[in-house]
Amino acid sequence: MSKKNTVLITGASRGIGKAIAKIFAQNGYDLYLCCKNNIETLTDYGKELSEKYGITAVTTVCDVSFEADVISMFKTISNSSIGYPEVVINNAGIAWYGLLSDMTADEWHKMIGTNLDSVFYMSKNAIPHMVRNGHGKIINITSVWGQVGASCEVAYSASKGGVNSFTKALAKELAPSGIQVNAIACGAIDTEMNSSHLSEDELSELTSEIPADRLGTPEEVAELAFNLVQSPAYLTGQIITLDGAWI
Repeated sequence: MSKKNTVLITGASRGIGKAIAKIFAQNGYDLYLCCKNNIETLTDYGKELSEKYGITAVTTVCDVSFEADVISMFKTISNSSIGYPEVVINNAGIAWYGLLSDMTADEWHKMIGTNLDSVFYMSKNAIPHMVRNGHGKIINITSVWGQVGASCEVAYSASKGGVNSFTKALAKELAPSGIQVNAIACGAIDTEMNSSHLSEDELSELTSEIPADRLGTPEEVAELAFNLVQSPAYLTGQIITLDGAWI
């Protein structure tokens, strides 16, 4: 190839985002990687991937829940030597556990901003270039709770349900332009976000409910994300569940 493909991944400093960055680097993609809090870790990881796989990794701080941050990041992208991303993976997300009646309005808005508003901001800024090129892929990392809801995770469920509807609607809007929009609805994945909120006993009980008898891995989510990018253009508007037959 005279020009490498390029992917933009949000929330790329750990867990699922980190695994997605690795599989795309392994397959020769240049990377835009962003995070909110762990830029030193992300920068070191970007250098590691660049040296190991011969790609370019551009890392940046971006709070994707703020439109101004996303606009600033895309201005940086417009001046980058690796060009605009053909693939955008909206992975950044946060969780909140507890009764809805105990949740503050600020906590609600932070949840919706990070998990749902960010998908709007990222897509809005990526779409014009994809339309001009006549192709592109947007993949949203969502959750099974966005499909069925979870007690004590009402805001999280609402945000991910919003992402699912956003995915289906945007796919219909962009299909005439040759752009595919899909989502991966994750079940229980072995990430820092889950382990920090659940005790060993809770994780053990959760695992017993999953027919596959284990948590999923970030690498499995990453593999599915990469396979989606390679899938036929006719596959769009889908919410693909990855949960070990749990839900």
